[in-house]
Amino acid sequence: MKDIERLIDILKGMGGAVVACSGGVDSTFLLKLAALSGIRALAVTSASPSHPEGDVRAAGEMAAAIGVPHRTISTGELENPAYSSNGPDRCYHCKNELFAALRRIAEEEGLQSVIDGSTSDDRLDFRPGLKAALAHGVRSPLMEAGLGKDEIRRYSKRLGLPTWDKPSSPCLASRVPYGTPITEERLRRIGLAEEALRGLGLKVFRVRDHGAVARLEVAREEFQFAFDARDEILKKLKTHFEFVSLDLEGFRTGSLNRLLDLPPDEGGRRAGDENEKD
Repeated sequence: MKDIERLIDILKGMGGAVVACSGGVDSTFLLKLAALSGIRALAVTSASPSHPEGDVRAAGEMAAAIGVPHRTISTGELENPAYSSNGPDRCYHCKNELFAALRRIAEEEGLQSVIDGSTSDDRLDFRPGLKAALAHGVRSPLMEAGLGKDEIRRYSKRLGLPTWDKPSSPCLASRVPYGTPITEERLRRIGLAEEALRGLGLKVFRVRDHGAVARLEVAREEFQFAFDARDEILKKLKTHFEFVSLDLEGFRTGSLNRLLDLPPDEGGRRAGDENEKD
């Protein structure tokens, strides 16, 4: 538990913080530890077309359950052509917008720090958002404490957090190939499509938006379920897309990053193969 003790020490040294809270595994765990450390904390969630509505609601519910004040803000990343054009640095422009807003809130509330749920695993992946965090002085206590995703899930389970086994849920723009413009209409149909499939019982999957084609990535252990429910899946997806394909390679996080010319990490993996940030 030395890593947890180190995390609490890091948080206590901050005095008070605005916590970027997405409602996912990492940010919920960070919020819980901020509460346990005794510092003054304010959870803030961005509500924009880029984020699933269910995740925004979940963030508020988790903050309330943990006992930390929560605020929802609107961010305007879609109004920024550098974001909506969907280049490889898209995430930087989104996070730059978010962190600038969180920094203003911190100053208004007299809170010393702005913190996010980036983990030690994120150093191995393609994360333009980390550059934005650095530019705005945002700290990542989980990363500083050396905590990775597996450890965070394990500790979250011990703490009784319902997010401990929650699948990653990155922004909806991560379903769109780089270079394809991000629009509110495109994000909305992805969100509605995934919500519909979740209602059928799928758990770990992505609807990748390739224009007229929906490329469905499903966790391999759910292949049989997806095949048995194919008629219902087609019915749901064809409400939004002309064609539907099932990717036989199965679900893998950050799969669209493979289209970028990124170097492999020390283990030989292509950057972006393993994680999407939630």
